[in-house]
Amino acid sequence: MQISPEQGQFMQFIVKMVGAKYTIEIGVYTGYSALSVALGLPEDGRIIACDINREWTDIAREYWKKAGVNDKIDLQIAPALDTLTELENDGRKNQFDFAFIDADKVNYDIYYEKCLNLVRPGGVVAIDNVLWSGAVADLSITDESTNTIRSLNEKLHNDRRIDLSMVPIGDGLTLARKR
Repeated sequence: MQISPEQGQFMQFIVKMVGAKYTIEIGVYTGYSALSVALGLPEDGRIIACDINREWTDIAREYWKKAGVNDKIDLQIAPALDTLTELENDGRKNQFDFAFIDADKVNYDIYYEKCLNLVRPGGVVAIDNVLWSGAVADLSITDESTNTIRSLNEKLHNDRRIDLSMVPIGDGLTLARKR
């Protein structure tokens, strides 16, 4: 359930490449992806990290503190949809430089739409697990998570609001650059 070191380094590179200062993460788990991104941010950079599991995020906080990045990460223990809607309602549309989605797959499309509203033109929405261990290519697999990812992949392929690249790193990482 954790990104690979190669993916962490790649995301850190992207954050630096786009000059990110404000980022969003949906799905923290034990915090490795947030740690990777935080290390790529400038000193005054910030991450709003969304998760619902305090047990796992307590582990994350421990490692963020050891790495000296805990002040860059604003952990929100609440449903991500609530936090994202609050950011939209607070006038934060087009204010973020990077967003990373790696949470419950059935809400990926909703997370994508909300993040696309919050990310500025030229910013990047990164979506994890888009290959889903190859299940998205096997049409005999029809569980809800697989179908959701499969549908989102198709939607992204046809979405004229973004420039798109799917990178075969980890379990597949989609990069959607907002036009």
